[in-house]
Amino acid sequence: MTEFTGGAPGSRGGQCASEAGTCLDLRRRIAARMAELAAAGLLRTLQSPRGIDLCSNDYLGLSRHPEVKRRMAEAVLREGCGSTGSRLLRGERSAFRAIEKRFARFKGTEAALYFSSGYAANLAVLAAFLEKDDVVFSDERNHASLIDGMRLGRARKSIFPHSDSAALKENIERESCLGKRFIVAESVFSMDGDIAPLRDYAALAASAGAALILDEAHAAGIFGERGSGCIEAENIGSAVLLSINPMGKAFGCAGAFVCGPAWAIDYLAQRGRPFVFSTAPPPSIAAALEAALDLVEESGERRERVLWLARYLRALLAGRGFDVAPEGSQIIPILIGGNAQTMSVAAALQNAGFDVRAIRPPTVPEGTARLRVSVHADLSEATLRSFADALCAAMRGVAA
Repeated sequence: MTEFTGGAPGSRGGQCASEAGTCLDLRRRIAARMAELAAAGLLRTLQSPRGIDLCSNDYLGLSRHPEVKRRMAEAVLREGCGSTGSRLLRGERSAFRAIEKRFARFKGTEAALYFSSGYAANLAVLAAFLEKDDVVFSDERNHASLIDGMRLGRARKSIFPHSDSAALKENIERESCLGKRFIVAESVFSMDGDIAPLRDYAALAASAGAALILDEAHAAGIFGERGSGCIEAENIGSAVLLSINPMGKAFGCAGAFVCGPAWAIDYLAQRGRPFVFSTAPPPSIAAALEAALDLVEESGERRERVLWLARYLRALLAGRGFDVAPEGSQIIPILIGGNAQTMSVAAALQNAGFDVRAIRPPTVPEGTARLRVSVHADLSEATLRSFADALCAAMRGVAA
């Protein structure tokens, strides 16, 4: 038995086991893992924001909008800071039900359920709906939360090449299935910034009798006439079983809505473990979400400006010799390749006043380390020109 050596909690005197025992072995193992990460150029650091924001997901600038802040602050004074329990206990509030109903109308679905994060929502959806004998067809570049949700589900996984609808069709035809088929993808991919062939997926889901689940994290608030996402823009709402809509991106808040038919949302409230067993978010977030939704629905010009600025920056970068697609979303990946080189370019840009971060494996495939540039509505053309020039200078510095 390990002997307790005394001392206040958190002090060295209260550490478990002697340095010659289990803790020392574990410490050595972790040290070796950390050394491997360092050697591969994969150590992460926590850095506070600095410089001009070209890396966050606050595409519309709503996290700083005075109306969103005002309504949330008033709600804190009215409701308090914490929810005090899960929504199945004392954490439920009428404000949650109201914003869920409103967001469902916004997405054109019967119902919605609010989660504390997009990660929790994806885990809940896939772990609850995927069962033994099912097959789930997943894009190879799906977000980690979708991958982890599929791991928790009991379905057999079939991975298809990124956004390759022909390959998906072949996989569906090849894979036998005793249960239900599911197709899972992002609508706008978070690291590539490209848009999935959603109409193809909708047609394949219909022909195969598959349930289509889409993560609209980087589409909700930006695409579509009303800003509800790519499902609206591509007019495929009737083909989608569930959509996951994180609110920490274009809406500038936090949490995520899962939207779909009432029967599916009711089931998710019963069997979605991250919902059932998590303390509810602070009630004040509902007021912020309502304010952000008001602004998204009223701010067509702001949404249009984001996409216009993204096209403008893509043209600037292409004109300077960078391999970027002329069209896409507000996310623009600049592939560099090597981890060390990418870190060096990011550091140079940060020193020049631009907050751009390096994205490395395992977030992206090996050999494709990149800068993930995200365009925001409050940027100016002059700022984007200055950034493009600074990027060229940073690339020359690395090559020298």
